[in-house]
Amino acid sequence: MPAHSPTRHPLISRRTALEVGSVSLLGMGINHLDALRAQAAGGTKHRTAKSCIFIFLSGGLSQHESFDMKPNASAEIRGEFDPIATRTPGVQVSEHLPMLAQRSHLWSVCRTLSHGTNEHSMGHHIMLTGRSDIPTGFNPGRPMTTDHPSIAAIAGDVLRSRTNLPPAIVLPDKIVHRSGRVIPGQFAGRMGSNRDPWIIEASPFHAQSYGAFPDYAFDHQQRGGTDKRVFKTPHLKLSQGMTHSRMSNRIQLLKELGAQRQMLDNAGQVESFDRYRAAAISLLNDDKVHYAMDVTSADDKIQERYGKNSFGWSLLMARRLVETGVNLVQVNLGNNESWDTHGNIFPHLKDKLLPPTDRAVSALLDDLHESGQLKDTLVVMCSEFGRTPKISQLAKVYANPGRDHWGATQSILLAGGGVKGGRVVGKTDKIGGFPIDQPQKPENFAATIYKALGLPQTAFWQDDVDRPHYIYEGEPIPGLT
Repeated sequence: MPAHSPTRHPLISRRTALEVGSVSLLGMGINHLDALRAQAAGGTKHRTAKSCIFIFLSGGLSQHESFDMKPNASAEIRGEFDPIATRTPGVQVSEHLPMLAQRSHLWSVCRTLSHGTNEHSMGHHIMLTGRSDIPTGFNPGRPMTTDHPSIAAIAGDVLRSRTNLPPAIVLPDKIVHRSGRVIPGQFAGRMGSNRDPWIIEASPFHAQSYGAFPDYAFDHQQRGGTDKRVFKTPHLKLSQGMTHSRMSNRIQLLKELGAQRQMLDNAGQVESFDRYRAAAISLLNDDKVHYAMDVTSADDKIQERYGKNSFGWSLLMARRLVETGVNLVQVNLGNNESWDTHGNIFPHLKDKLLPPTDRAVSALLDDLHESGQLKDTLVVMCSEFGRTPKISQLAKVYANPGRDHWGATQSILLAGGGVKGGRVVGKTDKIGGFPIDQPQKPENFAATIYKALGLPQTAFWQDDVDRPHYIYEGEPIPGLT
């Protein structure tokens, strides 16, 4: 029975440089550097050269204003947007997704992903873990050790790194509610916090600002607050005066001290801490890592194609990380439930949310397609749920109408990784409220990702007492390949 993946991944703060010079001599076990090098040389639990970019739109993308428009429904159902033709005959999308419409030969849509909750935290947990059942002790107010592990945490545990980076990364932030509480479902849960996915925090939290800052930042309730956030990628550098030569001397000394630390290394806490330090050294020496993360210094033409905003920079970083060898990158496009359009749905989608998403996702698909990597890289985009068929007005809070939470159906985009473009899976009723053909579960969604990553149906993770927990809870969404 295979052991756990030996790599554990720390969180990189946007404000914190990795300072090798500040690491004490006894703060790092050099034996882990040897293991890390052996890992990079080719040992893998599940050999695969396949990848996934998992785009998550926190808040709930409206299917009626994106990929499942109902132009023949009554005004209170169809909304203000018009459908436009895509490159695929018979397939229409929102007029505010013109770039994706031109690229419909690269992507397909499933219009019938369904689960049973209309609550944000529970919806996040369901979609980020790919599990419809709610675990015992679930708390919508904070992550719990009894939560199901996230898709990113599972991928990070059962896959081995192909580079000095971990196999699964989440960016540009963890998902936090405007109140400051951290949303459950993003972490390793019952796998243990030492197997939480590696989170790159490049997007500062703002309690009242949403969307793709700086150009597309907005406030759902139009309270007039300012947003001065800056997108900051991790700053990886040696401390002042610590040259690569001096660092090599430090590592040699650590080798000599290694034998004295054998007893300490047998303690799990120390061992995990050592791995973080070893990973830090490896990152500092890898030019590919610097290239992947330093997206705000990319050529202006590249930045313009993706968009000079947090959505564009995040997907550019994801694309570069996959190119570098990361297996799964989860990209949270819009923290603080940016897509939660209870009110002002039409101006905010038209002017703030759909344009930067349309541009950034289109640029990502173009780059992967032109490089030949799209065939081995699955791109998926979903939310925690969709929106209600009927438009509503919360006049006390919002100036204009919107749609409420709706777990019964949502539309998800899929491209690459064996998915053929131009396909539509499933059909909803005439008001876009319920699936009437080919309903799909979150378990099928997760299985689609696991299959694209090359994981066999027999794949499992092991808990701390070596009990196996099988990964697949459903079958991959049919009709896509």
